[in-house]
This record gives sequence, C-alpha cells and structure tokens, in this order.
Amino acid sequence: MRPLALLLALTFALTACDREPAPAAEPAPPAAATALVPPTDFLFAEMDIADLQARMRAGELDSRTLTQAYLDRIAAIDKAGPQLNAIIEINPDALKEAALRDIERKGNAVRGPLHGIPILLKDNIDATPMVTSAGSLALQDFRPKTDAFLVRRLREAGAVVLGKTNLSEWANFRSTRSTSGWSARGGQTRNPYVLDRNPCGSSSGSAVAVSANLAAAAIGTETDGSILCPAAVNGLVGLKPTVGLVSRNGIVPISHSQDTAGPMTRSVADAALLLTVLAGRDVADAATTGSAWNVTLDYHARLRTDALKGARIGVLRSKFAIHPDAAMAMEAAIEVLREAGATVVDAEIPTDGQWDDAELELMLYEFKVGVERYLGNHDAPLKTLPQLIGFNQQYRTSEMPYFGQELFEMANGKGGLGDPAYIAARSLARRLAGPEGIDAALKAQKLDALIAPTTGPAWPTDYANGDRFPGAGYGAAAVAGYPSLTVPMGHSDGLPLGIVFMGTAWSEPRLIELGFAYEQLTRARKPPEYWPSLQKPARPAAN
Repeated sequence: MRPLALLLALTFALTACDREPAPAAEPAPPAAATALVPPTDFLFAEMDIADLQARMRAGELDSRTLTQAYLDRIAAIDKAGPQLNAIIEINPDALKEAALRDIERKGNAVRGPLHGIPILLKDNIDATPMVTSAGSLALQDFRPKTDAFLVRRLREAGAVVLGKTNLSEWANFRSTRSTSGWSARGGQTRNPYVLDRNPCGSSSGSAVAVSANLAAAAIGTETDGSILCPAAVNGLVGLKPTVGLVSRNGIVPISHSQDTAGPMTRSVADAALLLTVLAGRDVADAATTGSAWNVTLDYHARLRTDALKGARIGVLRSKFAIHPDAAMAMEAAIEVLREAGATVVDAEIPTDGQWDDAELELMLYEFKVGVERYLGNHDAPLKTLPQLIGFNQQYRTSEMPYFGQELFEMANGKGGLGDPAYIAARSLARRLAGPEGIDAALKAQKLDALIAPTTGPAWPTDYANGDRFPGAGYGAAAVAGYPSLTVPMGHSDGLPLGIVFMGTAWSEPRLIELGFAYEQLTRARKPPEYWPSLQKPARPAAN
C-alpha cells in the first residue's frame, strides 16, 4: 500500500476574478436501457495501428475520414450515451491536420507508421492550440505557446492530435483522499466496463478513451501508477518507460525523479510503435542526455512470439494478496508462461515498501520546485504554489467539493532541493527500490523480469470516502525510475485485470518481447460493454 490513500501520483490560472469559475457538470447516471453499447457498432472498433495503416495504404481509408469517425464516436458515447467523460477538449485543428496528412500520403510522403493516426494526449501535456490545465480551473484559459517535446515528435511522425483527455486533477497530487478520474475542469471519468466503477488515475481519460475506441491510442503520464493502474483496470496495455527515455519538457510535473510519459494502447504492438516515436534525447530534459541513456530505436522490431522460450521470470507472490481473483489469474498466467518455455520461479524484492516514506518526502519537495518552474517558464496566469492554494480556497465550491488540497499544503511547507532531508530521501528511495530492490531480485536468480498482478479490479467511485485502492504490484519500478509494462490478464466479474512485467533500467526491449509473447498466447483483452453497475440487466434474447 502506498503511504497515501491513493499515491498513484502521476506526473504528470486564470487570474483570480470576482466571479467563481463554472465547475464541470457531472454527467447524469446513464439509464440501464441505454447502458449497452455493442463494441461492434463502430467500423474501426479494436483496430490496431497496423490495421488502420493497411487500409490507408490500400486506399480504403484516409486520415480525415478516420478522424471524423473518432469525433463522431466521442459525441455518441463520451458526451452522450453512457457519457464516459474521458475527453476534456477536442483539438480544433484535428480535421485540418488529418487532411494535410492525406495530402502528404497522396504525394508519397508518408512519414512513418503513425502517419494520419489520431492520438489523444493527457491534459497535462502541452499541445497547441489547446489548453493545458492539469484539470484545474486555475489553468482553464492557459494555452502554452509551444508543443511539448513528445508532441513535436508525434506530429513530426505524422500523427494527428485528436484532443486532450481528462485526468485526476493535478495528476492526483492534491489530496490524500482524492477520487481518481475527477477534475474540476473535466468532471468525473467513468470506467467503460462498469460505469459506476472508478477508472483509476491519473491518466484516467487516456485509458478510458482508448479502451472505448475513441482514438487509436493515447499518451499518459506516470509518477507512481498513473499509466499502469488505469491501463490495467480499463483492459489496456500501458508502458511506463525508464525515466529519461521520454522527455518531460512541456509536461506539468510532480517529481523529476519519477515522472515520465508513455503509451496507452489496446496492444503491445501499438505501444512499441508509439514508444519508438516518443523516445529521444532533448537538451531541455537532462535526464534524456545522460551517459546512461540507452535507446532501441525500433521497439516494434522486438515483437517476437517465441520470446518466452528460455526466459527466466520471477513472480512476486506477496502481491497476490491484492485480490483473490487477481491471484487466480496470476496462477493461470504462470502456466501460460511455463508452457511457452519460460522458467518461472518465486521471487521477492527484499526492500519492498521500505521506500514509502522517502518517496512521499521527495515528491513533496520536487512538486513544489517543479510546478513553480513550469508555471514560470510557461508564463502561466498563476506562478506559485501558494497562489494555486489560494485559488482553490477562493473557489472551493468548484475546486474542492469532494476533497481538499492536503498535499499542496504539505508541499508548500518544504524547502529547496538543497535541503539535507530531501537529498537523503531521494537517495534512500531510489536505492531501496532500484539497486537494492528490483536489481537485487533480478540478480539473485538471474532473471529477465519480475511479474505481479498490476492491481485489483476497479472499485466503486465514492466521493464520500475517496479511492478504495486495493494495492499494486508496480511500485518498485515507479520509485526506481525503471520500466514497467502492464498487459491484460483476465477479468473479475467483468472488470479487467492486468499483469505487470518489470525490469531494470533501459530494459524496455526485453519487457516488450515478453509482454507481446504473453499477449499473443492469451488475447485476454475484451472490449467494454458499458454496464451501469455489477447488477447486470438481463441480456436480450438472441434472435
């Protein structure tokens, strides 16, 4: 369990005025009669990027048609129908961008595998001409002048930026008792499998949108679990890279020690395609320019169906206590791995959980310094953490109807990054989770990777009590800054479960190999059916 009620913190102002900003309207609960939206009612349902590209190469599809189809689906099931509330803003230039990609294709100037593919971005990532709000009304009119580094790479690769996704406000780093998937600007995002269940956070909108086929793929951000958890409980692949593989330049920060962006997709193949584009050196992010930086330029080339043969994998059985259904699914997964030729042995992280207090301490220090640097460098309307705290207090009816800002207040009491307490906490957390944690477990039995249940099934959204987070298997990788990959593993009462693969720093190629091979053997992802609750209505009789 994390040191906070939900320390899934993931990376990742309007000047004060007399009139309180309008809060996001909470969508009405969907009627049971309209709760089921068949996954086959959408022409491009469950198609991966390679499928879409093949159709465009054959002249059966163009980017503008595809982009319009996703926009229509957003209108039909995100803003109406089951009202998923995953999209916080549509890119007003999306159709224009798509039309330009079509012109390039006709001129034989295809930029790569993402050419003309609509992608969504979490609303803490800068992308012109849209707002970057981190879900807060304090930034609801803030439009950064330039794209984040990763957005420039996506656009250079030919991707179409479809829009922004809702998130847990300030990437779930505002309160100790937050409700994931809620922001004052965007309202509450719903889990598409069971609508009264939580989508997890903070990349909740990105996960829900991709799971519901509102875009081909999305980008999320993570500090501790905010790619992995929403991906797992929404039936997706989520890849959190090694810190420093993907630039954080142009992303609202929490912790420079742990923050990273990464792909959220319906398949490992799509995640590999996206990571190939996202990874890159950026002089504005020192973590990407260090001597340890090691990148495989084509992660898609690492897709091997036989990658489990001869692999040595350690299973973290202590994490089976997260949920009994997750434990049963893990036992089945272990059998799949063994039948495919892997050696699976019990393993443990000797320092598991010993970093919790140090992790929280370093995040409090780094958030205060990082968010003020971002706000100042981007000429945001509000520039300091005390100003953000004051804004929330002034407009508490809109900003704090369900939970407060305890983490903001705790961070505001911290000093600079030269404080001995911060230096000690950062060193301790990274050492316990990395060299003495994951690395020690891998070396003890000469393992390629560690596996565990990513988390349990989604819990009911509960504003009175906040998140009922069941625990997670990915914490060590988040704190160490190491990569982790979640892949669909099974279901619990129709709610998705994921398996997480973790490795040492820069081990993305091996994790992708292992995760892809497992995915191809199990094909565990099932599209959502949009039940209003677990008391499922009777299905209509077959004709």
